[in-house]
Amino acid sequence: MSIYDIEVQIHSNTTNVIENNKEEKTFKNALPQVLATSAKNFLLLTYGMTLGLPTIAIPALYSDKGLNTISEKFSDTLQLSREQISWFSSINLICVPLGCLMSGTLTQPFGRKRSMVMLNLPFIVAWLLFHNASTVLELYLALGLCGLCGGLLEAPVLTYVAEITQPHLRGVLSASSSTTVILGIMSQFILGNFFNWREVALIDTFVPIGALISLLFIPESPHWLISRGRIADAEKSLCWLRGWVKPDKVQLELSAIKKSIASNLEQIKMKKNKTFYSFYVKRTFLLPYFIITAAFFFGHFGGMTTLQTNAVNIFESLGSPISGYASTLILGMAQLMGALLCVTLIHWTGKRPLAMVSTLGTSFCFFIVSGYAYTRQYNIEATNNTTWIPIVFLNMASFFSHISIRLLPWMLIGEVYPPNIRGQASGASGSSSYIFAFIANKSFFVVLDHIQLFGTFLMYAIVSIIGCIVLYKLMPETEGISLEDIQNHFANKSKTFVTKISRNEKKEMIEKWAADNPVYKIDQTESHF
Repeated sequence: MSIYDIEVQIHSNTTNVIENNKEEKTFKNALPQVLATSAKNFLLLTYGMTLGLPTIAIPALYSDKGLNTISEKFSDTLQLSREQISWFSSINLICVPLGCLMSGTLTQPFGRKRSMVMLNLPFIVAWLLFHNASTVLELYLALGLCGLCGGLLEAPVLTYVAEITQPHLRGVLSASSSTTVILGIMSQFILGNFFNWREVALIDTFVPIGALISLLFIPESPHWLISRGRIADAEKSLCWLRGWVKPDKVQLELSAIKKSIASNLEQIKMKKNKTFYSFYVKRTFLLPYFIITAAFFFGHFGGMTTLQTNAVNIFESLGSPISGYASTLILGMAQLMGALLCVTLIHWTGKRPLAMVSTLGTSFCFFIVSGYAYTRQYNIEATNNTTWIPIVFLNMASFFSHISIRLLPWMLIGEVYPPNIRGQASGASGSSSYIFAFIANKSFFVVLDHIQLFGTFLMYAIVSIIGCIVLYKLMPETEGISLEDIQNHFANKSKTFVTKISRNEKKEMIEKWAADNPVYKIDQTESHF
């Protein structure tokens, strides 16, 4: 083959890539990716319910009735002390990191799909334990099981979305994961207004059953299939995910995935004599990990974790004009509206602008609530005429936080890590979230005793402002950027404080195909599998 023939072939293939990209942005192409993501989201809905259940159960289980004015319908014969309640609100969260750290290692041999299917079974057991619990130990066991499974699902769920979606859909579909968790939490707030928490737990049992069934109908990740040498199955998976197209329509993408995985395998072979942590001391892991961990920190210590868990008591202690349960339901609706707005806007605005609005808006609202709590505590005149303040501004804070900062790190996890460590790095990143959530919840009463409620909200406001500054300086815009370009950005030492990721233009794309990915070289990689 002459150089001219190679150039013509490269140019032809590049043109096809561009044309295919236009075709890829159709409803038919997007639909299977939406369906696959939705099936996976059933599992996240289940986990979200485990986070929401303590909020409606705590008022019924808390033995200090001086702080609980619930009706007999919602009370429970099993009663917990203040210390037991602090553990009840936290055990789920502290068990998640254990699952996260094992998630990539344990689920990699089974595949993304099979792992998600199997994880529904322990969730069913946990809901039945909640419903029938007669001792504190049984409650703790159910919470621990939920937390462990919640951690185990991190790697398969997050990597599955990143590996099946295209760049223009990845941000929206990734954001839908966090939105689904919020929907699961809100479902408990809704049901808690009508049913006892034990009845709610029994109703929840049907959700993982539905998740198990729906997951059976979606394909496995083509990335995982190729990594296991199952090229034919990967081709079928891609055909399904790209709109039930014929095999010739996915050959270029299939070849690109094969070359990317082969390149990473080659790097692993070259470093097989090095220590296992060699990939985790590179800036391609450290910088993304710092950004994600920082976002988790600001999200949890910015107030929403403790507000969500202790919402009923917080609203009642601030003198909400409506019941704590009703106020909590409004809080859940505000969370959901914020998350839906994030999903709607992120494709157009990008992640950075939403993160700035989210942190600043949350900070402003908590400053107002802090001032109100101060005036209420010290009986400053006219406080009793402004009882609408906690309802309005706590719900606004919930809305602003879920526009971005509560969802942001989960969207970044599937994008920023190299393929060879994506599963393990996703689990490690996710574990930091739950460690922070555990500390925030477990220390809530301690913080409350030392700096009072107004000081607690003031602390939340300051943390959110600091979060805005840090993310503005360090977090690059990844929306609509290919995974390869994102990885190249983090690998470049000169771009630590650069927040715009450069993309390949059309000319650079042709040169890239000519230099790195010619057709005849791609075809040769097939023999390696």
